[in-house]
Amino acid sequence: MTAPSRVAALWVPDWPVLAAMTAEEVAVHEPAAVHDGRRVTAVSALARRQGVRRGMRRRHAQECCPGLVLLAEDPGRDVRLFEPVAAAAETVVSGIEVARPGLILLPAAGAGRYHGSEHTLAELLVGAVAGQTGYEAQIGVADGAGAAVLAARAGRIVPPGRAAQLLGPLGVGELVHVATGDLAAQVPDLVDLLNRLGLRTLGDLARLPATDVLARFGRLGTWAHQVASGQDDRPTALRRLEPDLAVEQDLDPPVERVEAAAFAARRLAEELHALLVSRGAGCGRLQIVARTEDGQELARTWRTEAVIGGMSAARMTDRVRWQLEGWLTGSSLRASSRAGQHPGHGAGDPAPAPLVRLGLRAEEVVAVGAEQGRLWGGPSGSDLRAQRALHRVQGLIGTDRVLSVAVQGGREVRDQVHLVPWGEEAAPTRQVQQPWPGRLPPPAPATVLPEPQVVQLCGSDGRRVQVDARLQVSAEPTVVWWPAEQGLPERETAVTGWAGPWPLVQRWWGPTPRRQVFLQATLAEGGAVLLALEDGVWTVEAHYD
Repeated sequence: MTAPSRVAALWVPDWPVLAAMTAEEVAVHEPAAVHDGRRVTAVSALARRQGVRRGMRRRHAQECCPGLVLLAEDPGRDVRLFEPVAAAAETVVSGIEVARPGLILLPAAGAGRYHGSEHTLAELLVGAVAGQTGYEAQIGVADGAGAAVLAARAGRIVPPGRAAQLLGPLGVGELVHVATGDLAAQVPDLVDLLNRLGLRTLGDLARLPATDVLARFGRLGTWAHQVASGQDDRPTALRRLEPDLAVEQDLDPPVERVEAAAFAARRLAEELHALLVSRGAGCGRLQIVARTEDGQELARTWRTEAVIGGMSAARMTDRVRWQLEGWLTGSSLRASSRAGQHPGHGAGDPAPAPLVRLGLRAEEVVAVGAEQGRLWGGPSGSDLRAQRALHRVQGLIGTDRVLSVAVQGGREVRDQVHLVPWGEEAAPTRQVQQPWPGRLPPPAPATVLPEPQVVQLCGSDGRRVQVDARLQVSAEPTVVWWPAEQGLPERETAVTGWAGPWPLVQRWWGPTPRRQVFLQATLAEGGAVLLALEDGVWTVEAHYD
């Protein structure tokens, strides 16, 4: 087995707290902590000295430290404020991976040889971050990414082949600090299970046979075993720092007609396309920006994978023309580039003023070939025609009138549906990774009805099924009765199986709390439904395939 590659990790301790204190202008001598609304998720060093710990409830944390400054959690803020730190690190090493806000990974072998030694590399990184951002960072170098992260937390440069000596005595809870991305939400449960099984340290886990770990804990266990053994030799996903490319043109005299604006858009698209070609680059997002005579800013951004046929000048021009048709005819929704919102534009609103400036900006610029293609190739001809039609409709009726469905966090199935403008990547307002206590167990239904359908659930005694405070059903559900509606006759369907009920109480603290009980039922005619009981009325909320 080959030895894992050398990896350096740059870690800024307590980054969520530092970012929040910077944004809220909290003095460095004040104890601070970040919370998610219920519990503390990050703690400053000064607050830790006074007994505040991650996972504490807010009130308990304030009891330990009466002067504690509580700051709201904001992942977007953490990412945004960490960018200067990443840029500072890139002045020393050309390629880095931002594993998460507060943690950077980079290949250490080549960088260490270039700067003379790994110790010199570490000194340069710490100095660059401190000099350009004012933050103190810790550097760790070891074999493998996981060992490098834990070495950074200890401020150590581990000689080649010595990762096991660093990892062995550490508790399995250290895996929480190594996990990034989707793993971060799963690792705490794995750590709890390992502790209950008597596996207290990473050395205990590393001594287990890898095949047994895979059979018992699956892929997550295999990842943990590789980290504990110092064998997680994944390559760092290097990013290439490229500035955005932008082209602009003043429109004098101001433009009111689509044809005149499209002529200017054609010149800008050709100029931007030439810039991308000359640099051998592509972009992840393309933004159209326009300014009206009355000072209003209009903006629209979409991902380039939705641009039909790639980033050719002709196709960019088509997309800009469709957008301008919506703006200049007043039928499109107006977008504020600063607020990132799309306020409505009704029929009674005045038409937009003439345009005095038009610009195109290529964002997320990367070298051509840096993006991975789809497994099964590009879209078919029918997909291209459908995308072209959707782009045209968006330009005519507004970006927020053509919507696609995404998943967000929530307890009810209807709350988990997130509508976003087609072609955009809008972050959900409620994160899916949150626990959401009380939500329905999987599997999720295939179809959620726009409006619940009122039905009657009857038991074996012919009466309506009731659910008491102890979640006991009054009778075995046997029949779902569907009333006549929309020209369809009433009908009855036998219930062949059921599960539940599951209670859900929302906003119990308010004057009008919402109390529901959910029940899943399979039907004799095929398929299954999700039933909800609220205020004594049964409704069908969703269908299962």
